[in-house]
Amino acid sequence: MEAKVIESKRSTTLKMLALTVCLGLASYVLIIQADQHNRLEIVGTILGLVSVWLTVRQNIWCWPTGIIMVALYAVIFFRAKLYADAGLQVVYFVLQIYGWYEWLYGGKDHGELEVTRITLRLGVWLSVVAAAATALMGYLLATRTDAALPYWDSTATVLSLIAQWMLARKLIENWFVWITVDVLSIGIYRAKELYPTMALYAAFLVLAVLGWIEWRKSLRNLQPA
Repeated sequence: MEAKVIESKRSTTLKMLALTVCLGLASYVLIIQADQHNRLEIVGTILGLVSVWLTVRQNIWCWPTGIIMVALYAVIFFRAKLYADAGLQVVYFVLQIYGWYEWLYGGKDHGELEVTRITLRLGVWLSVVAAAATALMGYLLATRTDAALPYWDSTATVLSLIAQWMLARKLIENWFVWITVDVLSIGIYRAKELYPTMALYAAFLVLAVLGWIEWRKSLRNLQPA
């Protein structure tokens, strides 16, 4: 009993520390963005952090907040004439709705979906899709556009879409993919000197690690003793 209490206290401390770090990074982003008077981006940033935190907690409200977030970013990118990024938000919008449905009705007997592990076959298939899509997108960006980091950017984009689909299916390995995406994104935005966005992805990285820890506990609780 005492050991469980100590473990619970450590878990609570870790959560509070992670939340504090994320709030600190988010505050930095908001301060910088506020100077630019971009209210939509500020709201989108807040909703992004809230959505990921709710996802870590396996709270179904992560999907409605995520839907609003991607809708806002579609408008933001369209106004900035970043049409490819705006189009990508449409894909995310569809995946948000899909994830919302799956978490509610994708489980046994159309019930709530539980955390599971990816199968070897599906893992291999997703790896092949990721490699092929990244190579194709990277080639097109490198040869048809003036993209600064075509292959790194393509890798982050493709892995983000795959991670989002895995998240919708509550596959615990989605957090490994998100961690990879966040690390790549931090490097990309650092190279482009987009420091506020880099700080935001640093917050996402912390939450992704916390998500893995929390979902692993859920998976253990579901396994028979």
